[in-house]
Amino acid sequence: MALHFLVDEPPTDGSAVADAALGDEIIITGAEAHHAAVVRRVRVGEEVTVGDGAGVWLTGVVAASAPKRVAVTVTGRTVTEAPTPRLLLAQALAKGDRDELAVQAATELGVDEIVPWQGARSVSRWGGDKAVKGVARWQSIVREAAKQAHRSWVPRVSTPVSVAGLAARAAHARVLVLEPTASVPLSTLSLTDSAEIVLVVGPEGGIAPDELDALADAGATAVRLGDTVLRTSTAGPAALAVVNARLGRW
Repeated sequence: MALHFLVDEPPTDGSAVADAALGDEIIITGAEAHHAAVVRRVRVGEEVTVGDGAGVWLTGVVAASAPKRVAVTVTGRTVTEAPTPRLLLAQALAKGDRDELAVQAATELGVDEIVPWQGARSVSRWGGDKAVKGVARWQSIVREAAKQAHRSWVPRVSTPVSVAGLAARAAHARVLVLEPTASVPLSTLSLTDSAEIVLVVGPEGGIAPDELDALADAGATAVRLGDTVLRTSTAGPAALAVVNARLGRW
């Protein structure tokens, strides 16, 4: 499989990926150029793919390769529509790197948006500058995971919300709360009539009873994955795998 690179910023020269046509030249600069030329050692004449993270996927041939500037001549172009229904992961903040592991795996498994939320039992707390840095950190993880998985759409990380913010989403989305004590298996639900599916994952200690009540009152459905209790780093990716199968994507 050809090496894939992501150019999601306005170019300083060459053509923008979104507007590129056959024969145009795409210029990769900055950290992505260094990664291409120094780490991956792309060579002139090598076939690669380039995306903009918003559906445009280009095939091309490397015309020049240097640590600060890699040029790719476009030989093919496809555009992929945004997938429907949209899949969102509402991931509770967790200690260590457990939430980051969930974000990385969820991106590889096809999530379209990640919503950080601070549960009552979250050990990790975001506020002020820490929240800004946390979102940026998660977005960086998402970008690299999407590139590694050769995804034509790069998910976005939204601003952190409270349980009230999650409940508000139930007005226009199918909100499914992953809860080990729920009686409804996720694998039995029909999901094809949903425009947006939100999978809510709690922190290490689980979702507090009053939070479960608030989500249920808003119209969310509590679902379970099986008879065991999964870690917060595992539950979201596992649920996404089930949803992908239910939607016929896998």
